[in-house]
Amino acid sequence: MNAVILSCTTLQDYVHAAQVACHTSFPVVWLDRFYHVEPQRMRQHILDTMETLPEEVDTVLVAMGFCGGSWQDVVCTRKVVIPRVDDCVSLVMTTSEELNPCTKEMGHMYVFGDGDEGGFSIGGIYEGLVREHGEETAEIVFDMMFENYRNVDIVDTGLYDCYDPAFVEKVQKDADRIHADLDFVPGSNLLLEKLVSGRWDEQFVVVEPGTNITQGTFF
Repeated sequence: MNAVILSCTTLQDYVHAAQVACHTSFPVVWLDRFYHVEPQRMRQHILDTMETLPEEVDTVLVAMGFCGGSWQDVVCTRKVVIPRVDDCVSLVMTTSEELNPCTKEMGHMYVFGDGDEGGFSIGGIYEGLVREHGEETAEIVFDMMFENYRNVDIVDTGLYDCYDPAFVEKVQKDADRIHADLDFVPGSNLLLEKLVSGRWDEQFVVVEPGTNITQGTFF
């Protein structure tokens, strides 16, 4: 198998930790997490990136989920292996070997990461929207994105100290920004460790070259 990992930058620390834990060293090709704001743009980003992979690559290990339709109608020329989850949040919240494509609760926003470039933050989303659209439009889009969230949950995956007072204070400010309560939920790096170590069971989609990937492929 001549494989590369195709990963959203949201999972940068998680991919590194999985490779360390499983003693693998696959090259990693990064997808900019900001494209998640619009799944069609992420889909095009995926297609464009896949075209740049070296010809000798025969397997793509995808460190992300279906992510709002980002993989809808993507046809690949290599074997593609993807965790069978709806998005990256469900990926890091998977803690057992049982198939559960969506682990989230309605009205909950989940934070996983240390707040740096590889992590996730509500403030980071706002800053990205300002860069993309300007402050006035960013305020409108931001409010629309988060109007239905009433809880912010920190996912404890064990990869970082999510109880560090400085980190909790930072997330609390994010929660206050969208008028939400703050709590903690369990998580793990199980799926990415299984991905890089080749333990592809029912928790994964294994797509042969030339297959059109759809929502039905995942679910």
